[in-house]
Amino acid sequence: MTEKEKMIAGKMYDPLDSQLVEDRHHARSLFQKINALNEDSKTERNKLFYKLIKNAGENLWVEPPFYCEYGYNISIGDQVFFNFNCCILDVCPVIIGNHSMFGPNVQIYTATHPLEYKARNSGKEFAKPITIGQNVWVGGNATLCPGIVIGNNVVIGAGSVVTKSFPDDVFIAGNPARVIRPINNI
Repeated sequence: MTEKEKMIAGKMYDPLDSQLVEDRHHARSLFQKINALNEDSKTERNKLFYKLIKNAGENLWVEPPFYCEYGYNISIGDQVFFNFNCCILDVCPVIIGNHSMFGPNVQIYTATHPLEYKARNSGKEFAKPITIGQNVWVGGNATLCPGIVIGNNVVIGAGSVVTKSFPDDVFIAGNPARVIRPINNI
């Protein structure tokens, strides 16, 4: 397997691999252009977002600044909104369903490191994919940790740290996030 294939598969990989360094540089150059554009350049900004995130549905709306690691590991449904200063470390796939909204400063992290210091000091790392259902609202300053699955119609309270998966139709909040109450979406 190439280092890129290992990375996407969630295996230990070398982040200093020349292909991965080039891929990160390409993503950075795109989001730096996006983040530098003024309000009069929304059409150009949208074209660049679709170039950065090739697997994005219709009517993607992202308020800059926006940051990601690669862009190509992000799949976004239709009618998705990101507010200011969101960051997605898309080392593994990040899948976001239709009609989801993200408040300012939301952080989505697939990247992680070994707990054992000897393995961590090797310079290798790994990641776990994140899946976010449809109609999800993520409050500002929330952090979504590696390997979680968020069900449909979930609301995540502002400032929450989501360390585990949650089913459909719940309001979650806290650090670590827990179910506050069910949401009746009938």
